[in-house]
Amino acid sequence: MIEKYINPHTDFGFKRLFGSEFNKELLISFLNAMFHGEQNVQDVTYLNSEHLGERADARRAIFDVYCQNDMGEKFIVEMQNVYQEFFKDRTIYYSTFPIREQAQRGGEWDFHLNSVYTIGLLNFNFAEGMENAHRWHHEVKLMEVDTHEVFYDKLTYIYVEIPKFDKTEDQLVTMYDKWMFVLKNLSRLMERPAALQERVFTRLFEQAEISKFNPQELKSYEDSVNAYRDIVNAIKTAEKRKYAEGKAEGKAEGKAEGRAEGRAEGRAEGRAEGRAEEKAEVARKLLTIGLSIEQIAEATGLTADEIRALNR
Repeated sequence: MIEKYINPHTDFGFKRLFGSEFNKELLISFLNAMFHGEQNVQDVTYLNSEHLGERADARRAIFDVYCQNDMGEKFIVEMQNVYQEFFKDRTIYYSTFPIREQAQRGGEWDFHLNSVYTIGLLNFNFAEGMENAHRWHHEVKLMEVDTHEVFYDKLTYIYVEIPKFDKTEDQLVTMYDKWMFVLKNLSRLMERPAALQERVFTRLFEQAEISKFNPQELKSYEDSVNAYRDIVNAIKTAEKRKYAEGKAEGKAEGKAEGRAEGRAEGRAEGRAEGRAEEKAEVARKLLTIGLSIEQIAEATGLTADEIRALNR
């Protein structure tokens, strides 16, 4: 099927809709919808999305969208398409940059901080367990363990599991429902749904229509789509291989009963080696299709040095 509208899961698509000054009303609308009236974002200012560590050899952070509202509160918004083993760690690490940049040099600073929100839009299932089977919005704050009361309300992590959102067009009630429907289904739509009649969606569908792109925009989008598909396919291939190897290993273990201690140790070592090799295999494939080391690091969780070593 030929797509009429862009895929917001691609780097180009996401940044066109949410990361440009020209379309910032889309980002403002989405943020206000996600906060259910608890925030009233009137305006945003886009900030430098690339941040360097304090040391020359420290890993840098590149955000999809980084902005602040008119009160100085910071928002990091990330579209994440593939699961990473240490994704929670990564979001914590990212949040340290807008915290540290608020430190005032010279004079007397009283350590006052503006709020920081780190928002992950996830194209995979993130939270497991029966209690999370249908929960697709997760909001995390620092909490006092015994009382379960929020200890610090100016540091917030929001994780949104797009695949778990299953409402149909006739079930859309809130603006958040409508934005989630767009994020999940935009590239599959052939016309604007009747439920999305708000003015902001007029803007969105105008900006998302591929036929209105100039040649340079079309080339950039096609490159972004190809990179997105290559990453997804590489991950799926690695997962299939891991499943097949795990199945074969399970059969072999079933025939080799009696050496429990050695078998347990071997399984643990094998799982660790398998995870490392899986990441390496994905990275090699992404190198062959021309993705940058930064892009591969984001997709696999490997360090830049580990990726360079694979290319030698």
